Amino acid sequence: MKKILLSGWALAILLAMSCGDTATTATDSSSATGAPEGGQSTVQDADSKPDVVKVAVGSPDHTTLVTALKAAEYVDVLSNAGPFTVFAPVNAAFDALPAGTVEGLLKKESQADLRNILEYHVYVGKLNPDLLQDGQTLGMVNGDNASITKAGEEIKINGATVKGTVEASNGIIYIIDQVLLPPKK
Repeated sequence: MKKILLSGWALAILLAMSCGDTATTATDSSSATGAPEGGQSTVQDADSKPDVVKVAVGSPDHTTLVTALKAAEYVDVLSNAGPFTVFAPVNAAFDALPAGTVEGLLKKESQADLRNILEYHVYVGKLNPDLLQDGQTLGMVNGDNASITKAGEEIKINGATVKGTVEASNGIIYIIDQVLLPPKK
């Protein structure tokens, strides 16, 4: 399973890198002043390694996560330099939540709750697998802590199993099989 996921990610990255022309350009959108609109996510660059958002966009297993990032207005934030460690739940992880949960979180009036959950999936800094230790506590972007368990090559965060990793230009992505829910306050 791990090799299949990693192969899928590698294919998505290669496809993303091979699309478009080879020059680095900004999008054609501009404001009345002539300055480009949009943030870092609007930059077109077919030569560089994709950032964490572009990797997720290229993955058919992360469409729900991408939809959530858009609803939370976090696409530009995670397209910036970072570095970030992102724990990215697959679509099946979102499907396992109680019925109506995802739909409710995607509503504009739930944006603060959605942001809190998404921020609980991000650590500022790049943590390669060799830096993760059993019993380690990570301070996530939302201010809460998450716990790492590690036995041999198996890595878990708050019980969610890491199914693979993908390098990005601005960090690393850990593909996980559950949505991480912040502790209730």
